Formats: sequence, C-alpha cells, structure tokens
Amino acid sequence: MSQKLKQGFMRNVKLGAGSLRLLMNLWPPFIGAGIHVEHIAADYTQARVRMRMGLLNRNYMGTHFGGSLYAMTDPFFALLIMHQLGRRYVVWDKASAIDYRLPGRGTVHATFRITPAQIDAIRQATAGGDKHEPVFGVDVLNRQGEVVARVDKTIYVRLKPGS
Repeated sequence: MSQKLKQGFMRNVKLGAGSLRLLMNLWPPFIGAGIHVEHIAADYTQARVRMRMGLLNRNYMGTHFGGSLYAMTDPFFALLIMHQLGRRYVVWDKASAIDYRLPGRGTVHATFRITPAQIDAIRQATAGGDKHEPVFGVDVLNRQGEVVARVDKTIYVRLKPGS
C-alpha cells in the first residue's frame, strides 16, 4: 500500500450534503438493493437511510438479504467523519461486524450520528500524527422500532503527513 495515504478523486470534489445524498441515491448498488438515503444533515452530524423490501434484496427465506442490510450501513460513519474533519485527514472503513437479531421484513431504517464531542476526541487522538481507530455502532430497525441488526464499524483516521 502506498505510504501517501491517497483517497479517491471524489474526496476532492466539494459537495454539499444534499448533493451527496442525491448522488448516493443514484449509485447503482444502492438502487439495486432498494437503499434510499433520506437525509444527510448540512453539518454532516447525521444521516438517515431506509431500505424497502423488494425482489432484488429478498433472500430465499423471504426476508431482507443480509448483505443488503450491511450495505445500507456501510459508508455512512466514514463519510460523516470525513466531511466533519476535512481534507487534512485520511479516513477509511477498517473493519465491521454485523449481528443479525431479527428477520428483516418490510421497510427497515438506520440513523447514523457523529457528535462534535466525538470529532473533538478524534482530533485529539490524531493530533500527534498517530492513527486512531474509533468504533461506532448503529441499529437497523424495523417499522415497529425493533432491532433487526446491530452494525459496529471501526474507522481508521489519521492526520495526513505534513498537515
């Protein structure tokens, strides 16, 4: 892996939260899985995502395919952190774990939150150039508010060299 810690070209495109939401809703993997980004806060502290049951995200048992449940949670913590910290930081998804708790039926949703205090803690932990790997969790809920799955995401964060 290159020591330059490069990230994709989209990282350098200045996007507002509304434009990012629109682009994500046009992304073919999300369209195919029935994933819809309902909201991204203008300050990137929160995002809300839903997934309706459909032919393309239903498994053999007639419930949500586990991969689709995971996919609906995949990029959001990294994106929220990346936009709050700015371009001086490298932010990557490092690891994740999903705990399936109930069969997912109908529409499910998840709300991601990154507080200013969490961002301050990341800045403090990386101020000396060290990497930091905080863990964030989100519940995927059904319409009754029951937890269908719990996803924990480990995010790699480091201040770019020379920043």
